[in-house]
Amino acid sequence: MTIESPAPGLPTEPGVLEAIERARLRALVAGDIAAAADIHADDFQLITPSGGPMDKAAYLGAIAAGRLRYVSWEPGEMAVRVHGSAAVIRYQAVLEVAPAGSRNPPFRAWHIDLYEVRDGRWQVVWSQATAIDEG
Repeated sequence: MTIESPAPGLPTEPGVLEAIERARLRALVAGDIAAAADIHADDFQLITPSGGPMDKAAYLGAIAAGRLRYVSWEPGEMAVRVHGSAAVIRYQAVLEVAPAGSRNPPFRAWHIDLYEVRDGRWQVVWSQATAIDEG
């Protein structure tokens, strides 16, 4: 299947988008707000595993302030679908999160991320995490 690039020279191969998503996760775990900010669109919104919405400023601000810290985020195999200037990534991951200084046990969650081409590059616009009940 051939997909026309939505911007001149912008790669659309699923492997490229998977690499961008993995770079985003590494930046979030490392607390590298500058790198994470480049990958998140200005109008980014996360729906957390508990169902709460967070915009880009609140999400990255919580990480920068230490109110939210990812101890680890281990993604499994990623499924990527690209359609023109939009792409969806879906995968399961095991996360360990330390909110507000506490530390929660690792948990498994489904992740779905919507990427769009913004200013000639791929940026994540929406992200949803759904905790998997292991019980």
